[in-house]
Amino acid sequence: MNLLEKPITDKRLLEELVPQKPPFVMVDKLFYFSDTKIVSGFTIPKDNLFTFDSHFLAPGLIENMAQTVALHTGYKYYLKQQAAPVGYIGAIKKATVHSLPKVNAELETTVEILHDIMGITLVAAQVCCDGKVLAKSEMKTALAS
Repeated sequence: MNLLEKPITDKRLLEELVPQKPPFVMVDKLFYFSDTKIVSGFTIPKDNLFTFDSHFLAPGLIENMAQTVALHTGYKYYLKQQAAPVGYIGAIKKATVHSLPKVNAELETTVEILHDIMGITLVAAQVCCDGKVLAKSEMKTALAS
């Protein structure tokens, strides 16, 4: 069940919820949030660090998935009125990139929390654009102690 009353599009708030700072922020909308799922959005700007020849590259898709995981943690701590901890990607498995989106495309990234134990989170992530799956991966993240 989505715990958001409406999508969050305030870029300033979203930038506070992830440890990355501009120009390295790869999420700009929060559409869905629950204990086990998050859906973020990102409109790819032409001057993004991961764009080349009018396309958003594979490392950008992976970073978008990772930042969606960070957004889940950040929003969870925001609801508790606590500062979000910094986290790290511990492992990326089964990463597949099917196609690269163009500049100005709107990404929708869904992350399902598979396990979350003692600051270690295992997730399944998927990036879509216009209903088409662009990339998938499994990631393991860890909170800094």
